[in-house]
Amino acid sequence: MFLEDLPMWGYIGEVEGEDLLLGHLETARRYLYPHLHFSIGYNVDQIVSVNVSTNPQRKVDITDDLMETDVSFSYVAGITRLYLPSYQPTKQPNNNNNNNRYSVEWVPKPELTWENRMSRYHDSRFLPGTFEIHWLSIINSFVLVLLLTAFLTIILMRVLKNDFTRYMDVEEDEMGEEESGWKLIHGDVFRFPNQTNLFAALVGAGGQLCCTTFLLLLCAITGFFRPTKRGAILTAMIVLYALTSFIGGFTSARLYRQFGGLAWVWNTVMTAIIFPGPLGCIFMWVNTVAWSRSSTAALPWHTVMIIASLYMLVSFPLTIIGAIAGRNLATDFDAPCRTKKVLRQVPTDIPWYRQPMAQMFMAGFLPFSAIYIELHYIFASVWGHKIYTLFGILFIAFIMLFIVTSFITVALIYFQLAREDHRWWWRSFFSGGSTGFFIYAYSFFYFFQRSSMDGWLQSSFYFGYMAIISYAFFLMLGFVGFISSMVFVKHIYSVVKCD
Repeated sequence: MFLEDLPMWGYIGEVEGEDLLLGHLETARRYLYPHLHFSIGYNVDQIVSVNVSTNPQRKVDITDDLMETDVSFSYVAGITRLYLPSYQPTKQPNNNNNNNRYSVEWVPKPELTWENRMSRYHDSRFLPGTFEIHWLSIINSFVLVLLLTAFLTIILMRVLKNDFTRYMDVEEDEMGEEESGWKLIHGDVFRFPNQTNLFAALVGAGGQLCCTTFLLLLCAITGFFRPTKRGAILTAMIVLYALTSFIGGFTSARLYRQFGGLAWVWNTVMTAIIFPGPLGCIFMWVNTVAWSRSSTAALPWHTVMIIASLYMLVSFPLTIIGAIAGRNLATDFDAPCRTKKVLRQVPTDIPWYRQPMAQMFMAGFLPFSAIYIELHYIFASVWGHKIYTLFGILFIAFIMLFIVTSFITVALIYFQLAREDHRWWWRSFFSGGSTGFFIYAYSFFYFFQRSSMDGWLQSSFYFGYMAIISYAFFLMLGFVGFISSMVFVKHIYSVVKCD
């Protein structure tokens, strides 16, 4: 429950005689608290604190009516009435009856200012876990990430050093006979991938989402907006995504120009709809389900028109402007090696653990394990009744996610090139973005094992929006994996001498 954007929690009942190990027993009694007491703190003319409490001594036994019990609230003369089939009043309620009502207490709080009114929620027991455990878990993940990246860096640097030494010690007249490994495919490694239009659009959309996420977390940390206000994060996200559309159009058009593409209009349109398109389809489906169930979660038509206007009048034009700028400012692709005209065949006799699916599993599992703990708190905040205020920890978690994704993708691309497979473009994007599949798989675990959600409406909202969130992570981390791999591949081929 919220009052002036301040959250408050309270128990509505209790269960007596229930065994924690055996679960519900026949002797267990279930009670409902019919009276709520609201304590509202104020400073001059502003509400700065809210709290709700109940009286455990006053309760209604609903054990016999637990199955298919209709509970309704009625408001009579400012008194909240709760009617149950087993608890019907014999006369009209009045203000002197204290069985079913709410009471309000106004408490002066001159020491608590409006700016600091959210400070007490940092230590609230209703927040996810405790502050100390949260920090310890994120520090533990951070240390593991540092050790992982350090080991990967040391191993990869030693292997590359040996490769560089071996390739540079070979005489020029023996170059053709001694080439092996990743140096052998220098004439094909910079051969442009298939479906360059789609690939450039995905990379552009991923870069735009990365910038949006970074700016959103930065605004939340610096206090540019109040993250605890209902709808503030979602509103800021929509506005920032529209304003960063220039980056998506610029990145996509620049890469497409380097690929030698000619379908500029189609590339721009694809960049503009490759993420908003699926998002709009999911939103229309979920909102239609909410409208059909007369749910208050359905957005009104004027809000939908505002969002659509923001996309058509701000996001789409900025994408076009960014695409024009990216096309005009782009230079030719700077490849350290010349690409041969004849395509080299890729070896097919490779073990199962070097197959694309196995690599995608490894590339997605390690980054997911780095953010698993923080992901639990985010799910509890988004889909549960908890407030998330530790955006500094969330920012650190995103930095760790980008670092692990970058390092593991680079390592896997190196092993792919070492077995003479030059098809690294799409592989780097899918390897980096495979964490999104793990996030969506975790959403199923959370829905069935950690939440109490059920029904067609809640399932549509949950799985629909989680699919979009997972798709956004796929684009973001795919962009990170591709950019890291491209920098790495360019570097190693620029060091050795290639014909």
